[in-house]
Amino acid sequence: MANISDLSDELLVKILSFLPTKVAVSTTVLSKQWEFLWMWLPKLEFYFRYRSESSAWLTDFIDKNLPLHKAHIIESLRLHSLYGKLHPEDLKPWVGIAVSRCVRELSIHLSPAMKPAVSMPSSLYSCNSLVTLKLDGQMILVDVPRMVCLPSLKTLQLGCVTYSNDDSLRLLLSYCPVLEDLFIDREGYDNVRKLVIIVPSLQRLTLIIDQDCSSDGYVMVTPSLKYFKVDDYRSESSCLIEHMPELEKANISLMLDIEKHTERLLKSITTVKRLTLRMTFNSGEETVYPDGIVFSQLENLKVYICSENWSKLLVHLLKDSPQLRILDLEVDNFSEIYGEYEQVSWSKNQGSVPKNFLNCLESGLTKRISGSSSFPCVTTQGVSR
Repeated sequence: MANISDLSDELLVKILSFLPTKVAVSTTVLSKQWEFLWMWLPKLEFYFRYRSESSAWLTDFIDKNLPLHKAHIIESLRLHSLYGKLHPEDLKPWVGIAVSRCVRELSIHLSPAMKPAVSMPSSLYSCNSLVTLKLDGQMILVDVPRMVCLPSLKTLQLGCVTYSNDDSLRLLLSYCPVLEDLFIDREGYDNVRKLVIIVPSLQRLTLIIDQDCSSDGYVMVTPSLKYFKVDDYRSESSCLIEHMPELEKANISLMLDIEKHTERLLKSITTVKRLTLRMTFNSGEETVYPDGIVFSQLENLKVYICSENWSKLLVHLLKDSPQLRILDLEVDNFSEIYGEYEQVSWSKNQGSVPKNFLNCLESGLTKRISGSSSFPCVTTQGVSR
């Protein structure tokens, strides 16, 4: 049997690439042949954890070795820090080196810490090789220069970062011509008043918007979108969303006045095939959207409603979904919460249920009233046709 050290350096580097970077570096003690093999690794991961002395050692190690790294192309560089063990100012030279080595994936996660946000080097925003960019943490300042171009970027994740001004995000997205997957998690400190997403190539979009964020709403032009998820925890907002003709799946959670906000949102997703809808309204609010919105291709619907008028919205949705095959319903009844629970049976509203729904529904209809065991599982066989 051949000794592993008899293998070529190229094959040894390939073997090392399957190991965590920390383990790969530890092989330097094996022999002189192994001393610098890890420096050819195309994928690098560094984790800054709890102890400050180990974090300081890792910082010195990267400062010393990353400029000497031998790989001509860095496939990925991932930097993760817990509890502020990595100083954000150290990131600039490291990111600059990665860009100079044609990095394809850059992932930086900085846990919350009481430090000012630090911007990335301007060269990051004109990196021709970059395909995936993931930035996570309020200490990361997205300060987009006027000269920006990311011609290869397909995946962009911005988690709870800070933006230098209201126009930074719009400017960044404007120069990502092949962007397909976008994830944005917004907090109240992010400096963005109105979220503007105009990306014709975008296919997947996830928005998580904290309740403390600006209420100026968002503008969306995404004609190629196939998957859309939004969790909007604000009590009021506005939106201007163009129709998404290619949309196949949507997951929407709202705590909004349906008349002012949700009408435009629902109009934009009428071609969706699979829809998960979570809506929460204050007691007494009207929970039926305006007429004229038809989900012509909707086959699978999951609905969670927190409202005492839940049945009105449900019947409206059923009436406007002629191709519906599967329904999963969960209701939190406000009356029950306030100790005034009134039993609402499905048969009570069966006269309002559209016939086309009863004829084409293939799966069992499940109605789960949260917090109550008084409602058994109800299937389509229990409804008069």
